Formats: sequence, C-alpha cells, structure tokens
Amino acid sequence: MKFGIATLVVFIAAYIATVALYASTGLGRPSQITETRAMADGTTVMFDLEELHNMRGELVANLTVSPGPELLDPVTHNLKDDLSVAVTSAITNIKRTWSKGMVPGVFPVALTISGDPAEYPFDHYRSAPITVELFFGSAQVPVRAPAAFFDRLAGWKVTVPVGGNGDSPAPYRVNVQRSPSTAAFAAIILAALVVIAGVAVFVAVQTARGRRKFQPPMTTWYAAMLFAVVPLRNALPDVPAMGFWIDVTVVLWVIVALVASMVLYISCWWRHLRPEPISQLETKPPAAQGNSALR
Repeated sequence: MKFGIATLVVFIAAYIATVALYASTGLGRPSQITETRAMADGTTVMFDLEELHNMRGELVANLTVSPGPELLDPVTHNLKDDLSVAVTSAITNIKRTWSKGMVPGVFPVALTISGDPAEYPFDHYRSAPITVELFFGSAQVPVRAPAAFFDRLAGWKVTVPVGGNGDSPAPYRVNVQRSPSTAAFAAIILAALVVIAGVAVFVAVQTARGRRKFQPPMTTWYAAMLFAVVPLRNALPDVPAMGFWIDVTVVLWVIVALVASMVLYISCWWRHLRPEPISQLETKPPAAQGNSALR
C-alpha cells in the first residue's frame, strides 16, 4: 500500500513538472522575440523562424518585407520603383528583387547555424551574423534595415540579442536552445526504455530461479516489448540520426537485455514444460491354453 501511494505521488509530481515546463515555453504557440522597428519611410522586415535542420546546419525562416507608404502607389498599392533586399548570414548570401509595379512577397531564407547535434537532447545552436540591407530604385546603395524575429519553432527556446538602436543596426544572432520540456520528454522516453528492459530481466531471472511459475503467454509479451523499442526511439522529439549516444548507451543495450531475457525465458519453457516420459506398457504372458480340449 505504501509503495503504491509513493508511486502515485511520484507520477503526479512528474506530470505537474512536465506540464509546468511545457507551459513555461508558451505552450508551443508562436511568439514575437524582438520588437518591430520601421525604417524612416515605414518599411519593416520580419523573420518567421519556421524550421531547424541541425544536421544540415541551417535555420529556415520566412522573410517578409513590408514597404512603407512612401514606396507604394496610392492607387494600385504596388511599388513605385524597384526594391531589392539582401540577407547575409556569413556563408549564405541571398538577394531578392521586386520590379516596379510588383508587390513584395514572402520567401524562405536559409540561415547558417553552428552547434553540436551530438549533445541531444541538450543541444543548442547559434546563427552566424545576420544583416538585412535594402536597395531602393536604380541607386544600388545598401541601407541597413532593422528586423523583427518571430519564433515558430515548436520545442525550441529562441533568443535574439538586440543590436544597435541607431539608423544602422548591428548584425543579429539567433540563439536556439532545446526547451526544457522537450528535453524532459526525451528523458522520459529513454527512462521508459530502461524500465522495459529492467522489468524483462527481472521476470526472466525470477522464473529461471523457480520463484515464479512459467507462463507461456509471457513469451509474446517479450516479443511485443522487443518490437516496441524502435517506435519508442522514433517518438523522441526531432528524432536524432542513428548512431547518436542514445543508441550506443541506451537503445542498443535495451535490445540486448530484452533478447537475453527472452532467451532465458524460453529456456524456462524448455525445462518446465518437458513432456512426461511415455510409460512402457507391461506385457503380460499369453494365457496358457488348456492342455485338454473341451469335449
């Protein structure tokens, strides 16, 4: 009874802690990281951080350029002159141009990031310096533009140190760290794998020692637990590539423990359900025939 109450208390505490961690990151809702600052003509630039590809070292964002009223025709609301935007992120240089009469749209931008994916689930990344420059009309003179950043990355905590507040803002850097709730979720999945292996070993050893009777249906339970390892591993947030430290230190040895336990349990089947020896039928001597025939 005491063990059951203690288990229930631990479960409720873990549940509350997980929900509290998830709520601390905004419940996965998009959030604005930096304030939107317009240029002198009212033009604004916004980055919507959409996806993070840690293995490829890139952070995908949607860039939106909203021209100010001075750049738009009051009747058609189209550009009165050519407009170009250039985004630099150390290695990646992107430039997009809209001609006169067009309306600037949204286009994806791949930003360079650096970090160590092997630190999963406590990995963090930092982008290269990001600058946004606008070119107005035929005069190709770059004008540094401030940018606003919006976090749409589920399971990540994003921060952007604010650059200079002057007319020429300093380059931006995006810091991305896996949220504590996501790290806790991954830790719970890995703990569940370890518990499955521990229970399997305990049942097999107790049965082999004769402390419990052999139950034939338990062999299917071992098979089910063995095939559940890969789906549980693939349920990890942002499933890491095969061969990470979790595979070498946890997943591989969980599989080994389950296979060894299943083999031990099958050996109990071999010993406990041994067929009974066939008793030899006692042969009786043929009945002695009468020495004299009936008359």
